[in-house]
Parts: sequence; C-alpha cells; structure tokens
Amino acid sequence: MTEWAARRFWTDATAEPMEGGGHTVRLDGRAVKTPAKSPLILPSEAMARAVAAEWAAQGELIAPLSMPVTRGANAAIDKVRPQRAEVADMLAEYGDSDLLCYRAETPEELVARQEAAWDPLLDWAADTLGARLEARTGIMHAPQDADSLARLRAAVHRLDAFELAAFHDLVSLTGSLVIGFAAERGQGAPDDLWTASRIDEDWQAQQWGEDEEAANAAEHKRRAFHDAVAFLSLARAE
Repeated sequence: MTEWAARRFWTDATAEPMEGGGHTVRLDGRAVKTPAKSPLILPSEAMARAVAAEWAAQGELIAPLSMPVTRGANAAIDKVRPQRAEVADMLAEYGDSDLLCYRAETPEELVARQEAAWDPLLDWAADTLGARLEARTGIMHAPQDADSLARLRAAVHRLDAFELAAFHDLVSLTGSLVIGFAAERGQGAPDDLWTASRIDEDWQAQQWGEDEEAANAAEHKRRAFHDAVAFLSLARAE
C-alpha cells in the first residue's frame, strides 16, 4: 500500500508584506496557514521568500521533508510560541549536563581530541556568556555552578519564538547548550561545530568501523543542524 500524500493545488506562490508588520506567503492569492490553522506571519521578507520558494518547488505531490523553512515556521508558531517559557526552560536544562563537560579518561588520543575541540568552546562561553561550565571525567552527573546556569537560562529566555525554534534543534541535535549558543552567535563554522559534537561517535566509528544505518542517521541530523542555522539567519534578516 502506498502512503497518501497531499497533492499540489496551486500555481503561484508569492511572498507578501502584511499590514501591521510581518510577511506571509500566498498560494494563488490565498494566505498560507499553519497546520493548527494559525496565520503564517513571518518575521522577515527573506524568510517569506524562502517559504514561498519551497512551495513553488513542490511537484505534483507535496513533500514536507523538502520544506525545512516552512516546517520551522510552523513549529515556531504552533508549538513554541504557545509555550515559549516551557521550551526555553527545557533547553536551558542542557547546561547542567552539557556534552562538552563529560570527558573520557582514556585513551589519550580521544582525551586530546575532546580537549582540543571542547575546551575553547567552554572558554568562549565563560568569556561571552559569563557562564563557566566545568569539565569532568566519566559519565556520572555532577551539578554545574548555579550562577553560570542562571546566566545561560536568562540568555535562552531572551530568544523569541522563531529564534527558539531554531535553537531547539541546535541544542537537541548536539546535546550541548554551549554549541547551540556558539551556532546561534556565529562562533565558528556550522560544519566545525557539528564535527565537535560528534567526536565520541566519530572515534567509535574509527575504532570499530562505520555502521551504515548510524551513518545515515548522523547525516540526517547534520542536515537538520544546518537547516536550523539557516532558519535562524532568515528569522533575523532585515
């Protein structure tokens, strides 16, 4: 049995400004709405144009996975905005168990790789965000400094719904609040930040061989990370 898919029902997709601010996308003159039937009001013309381009590029059958900007906008409006404080709190919790803080004891080469990639990011967070997170060896949880966590939480709460939708993916895909902030603030190339989040997995693959299913899953996550970086840039475009 083939899966049902919605069919294209429009000819033209256009990005247009809205009275009172914001932009929207119209399909043959009809404004697009989110899955929850909310108006699709976008924060920038650049994002509206990107959404319109995704709708214009669809074939006879609509392929939602080919529309990352549209999906991100829907998530910001339908999922994040109604519970923005809760989403921000959930993401801020990553700071107390940040990937960058849990280090291997051995072998020396893995320890060195973690230090080389992760120590500069922790130093950057301390200097830029005023939040010093401490590294430790092993996997047992050890609480971080309460003041540092409070500063990170406050920074997360300053993000608006569209920024937070992108930030959710940046953090959850990497397991690191610090990497999420580094990507959000342009501290390092996205590829370098993604590679930093994959040190342990890449090490294991080098030692035992790469599993095809795991590699495919990792590539899917890598693309999603880049999509989140691009979405954040569109949300902040003038």
